Formats: sequence, structure tokens, C-alpha cells
Amino acid sequence: MHKNTFLICLIMLVFGFTKPIIAQQLDTELKDLIKKGLEKSHFINIYNLDKEQSKVDQKLAKAVFLPKITFGASFTRLDDDITFDDDTQNLLLSTQKLLIKEAIGIPFNDAFPTNIPLTEIPNLQDKNILKSYVDLDWVLFSGLKAYNALKASKHKEASLSYVTTVEKDKIALKIIETYDKLALVYASKKVLETSKKYLNEQEFFVKKAIKNGLAIPISRKKIELAQQQLIAKELEYNHNKSLLIELLHQLTGKSRTHLLMLHPKIQLFSTEKIDSKKRNEIKALEEAEKATLYKAKMENSNFIPKIALKGHYEFIDDDLSLFDPKWYVGIGVKWNAFDGLNSSLKSKKTKLEKKKYSEKIREANEMIALSIINAELTYKSALQNSKIIKKEIDLSLENYTLINKQYKNNLTTLNDVLDALNDLEKANFKLQQSYFKERRAYTNLLHARGVLKY
Repeated sequence: MHKNTFLICLIMLVFGFTKPIIAQQLDTELKDLIKKGLEKSHFINIYNLDKEQSKVDQKLAKAVFLPKITFGASFTRLDDDITFDDDTQNLLLSTQKLLIKEAIGIPFNDAFPTNIPLTEIPNLQDKNILKSYVDLDWVLFSGLKAYNALKASKHKEASLSYVTTVEKDKIALKIIETYDKLALVYASKKVLETSKKYLNEQEFFVKKAIKNGLAIPISRKKIELAQQQLIAKELEYNHNKSLLIELLHQLTGKSRTHLLMLHPKIQLFSTEKIDSKKRNEIKALEEAEKATLYKAKMENSNFIPKIALKGHYEFIDDDLSLFDPKWYVGIGVKWNAFDGLNSSLKSKKTKLEKKKYSEKIREANEMIALSIINAELTYKSALQNSKIIKKEIDLSLENYTLINKQYKNNLTTLNDVLDALNDLEKANFKLQQSYFKERRAYTNLLHARGVLKY
């Protein structure tokens, strides 16, 4: 009775861990690992910084229309004052005398009074020049260059956003796969435990048989060899477990202690109709294509006239020359009629880049269509394989039930019962492996159709 109870408990343990859990979404622990992995990813952080740069480029394009105000000051010393020549100075002094005589009523031909001072003729420019000023430069129309630059930056930012999502998908897929592998390794532990119990039972009966002269010593050596092989498998289990824990640690940044406390199980997604959505890879290429289009327009806009306003104001007027204004304001037009084909060649090069993106989009669509077909076929194959293994389990269970009945009626040995149970255990683990492949295939199908959620 005790032996039968032990076997019944053992068979319940077998079916307990092989039953799949149908889930429509990832479990909480796996979601948390993916979240940590995305936060830790250096690639994603770099892409986010690239997006921030694109936003700055957009602000730079808008800032073209903001007025630029510049304050400045300078001091210059010339070798000498700049003055009128002697003839011009004499002419100006004579004219001054005539005006004074006319003002005080002295006849034109009379001599100029010596007691009336004359004003000195000012220098055209003093040799010491001190200036303090403010300049205003204000672009009123950039010839659509700033507008096209703004649109190009926006599409570049959108492209980088989709590229970031593509990278996130890759990281999520890697973490899901590693997590599932860890679940499969933990499932294999139960097989090892059952095999160990099986070998201990075998060893007990072989020793008893040898003692009673019913077996030879070589049987014990076979048991010892099997036990050594089991030790090697346990070492392999520990190696695989440590390796997967280390990989999850690197991917997510989670502590090894925390990861060792996880108890992942292979969970199947609920199968439902999957509608395909445009992949982020395609969206990224399309946005990059639009960015190159506006970049080409920006380069062509070099031939459109630009309009700008210019202003200047002098704070210090003492050292200004006779020809220097105190302030001025003006509006000007700049029209680049011919730049040596530089802009047109750059635009042509950018248009060729746009064509390259068009080719990449067509290639990506073809590859995605192929990946969807491959994922569907792989998933169907995994489902069929699971069905076959379930049949194997049914057969192993029937065989175990039959042998167990024979054992109860003393028609066979306990070794035969344990052999049948071991076969059942291995068949259940094969089903776990098949569920692992099924889950991998379905995850890849979700990703291929662009509907993977995490």
C-alpha cells in the first residue's frame, strides 16, 4: 500500500507540471523584466538621444525667424586724425567769414574783424574711435528653407521613434526567449529528480538481488554508470540555469538573487485570429523617405529669394565720423541666382537617397511577407508536434496503468513499474519542450504580423 501511494503521488506530480497554462498576455514577472530591459538598453537610450537632437533641430528651424540682437563695442586708434585738405579748409573758413559779415551787416569787400572768433573745421574722423552699438538681424522670409528643414526634422524624429520601437521588440523577444528557456530548464529538473528516485530504487533491488544470488555484480556497475551520467546531467542543468540567470541579469539589470527567486513556467498564448499591422520597420523607412524628400526641397529652395531686416544703433556718437549715422534700419532681398550647380547636385543626391529608401521598403515588405508565412508554418508544425506527443503520453499512461495492475497482482517487478513511470515522465517533458517551441513560434508570428504586445 505504501508503494502504491508513493507511485500515485509521483504520477500526480508528473501531470501537475506538464499541464499548460493558457494565457492571453505575458505574466507579471516577465512584463517587469521586459520593462527593466528596455530601461537598461544602451541602444534605446542612444535612439532617445537622437530623437531629442531631432527636436532641437526643429527648434533651430523655427528659430531662424526670431530676431538676432547683438551688442558690440570697439576701440580703434588711427595714426592721425582724418581731416579735409588745406584748400577745402580755407574754402570752408572763407565761407564762414562771409556768413558772419552778412549776419552783422559788414559790407562784402570790407576786412573781417579780428575780434570775432571762427569755429574750427571739425575732423572727418578723430584718430581715437570708441564705439558701442547694437545690431538687429531679422529673417522675414527664408525662401521656404526653414519650413522644409522643419518638416525634414519632424519626419526624422518619427523615423527614429519607429526604429526605437523595432529595437524594443528585439529586446522583448530576447528576454521572452531567455525566460522561456529558464522555464524549460526548471521543468527538466523534475525529470532529473524522478530519474534519481528511479535509480535509487533500482540500486536497492539490484543489491538485494545480488545478495540473494539472483543478479550479478555487473548489474550494479550499470546502475553506478547511470548514476554518474545523472550527475553529469545535473551539472549541465546547473550550468544552463546559471547561464540563463546571468543573461537575464545582463539584459534587465535585475539582481541575480532576485532572478534566482523566479519560478517561470511555460505558458501558452490563447490562439485567436491575428490581423496583421504595418511593421515598425516599414514605418521607419517611410518616415526616413519623407525626411529625404523635404531635405531635397530644402536644398532646391536655395534659389528662392530671401528677405531680411537689418537695424543698427550707436550708443556713443562723440567719435562718429561726419559720414557715420547714429542709427539706421533697412530691409533687403538676397537672391542666389547661380551657385555653380552646388544646390541642384545636392538635391539630386538626396533624391537618389529617397529612391534607395523606396527600394528598402519594397525589400522589407517582401521579407516580412516571407517571415509571416514561415512563422505560420512553424506554428502549425509545433501544434502538430504537440498533438503527436500527447498521443505518446496517452500510450505511456496506458502502458503504466497496465504494468501497475500487473505489479499489484505480483505478475511483474517494481522495476518494470518504475521504467514505465520514467517513460511517462520523459514523454511529459517532451511535451514541455514542444510547448516551448509552440510558444516561440506563436511569439514570432505575433512579431511578424506587427502585433506583439508587452
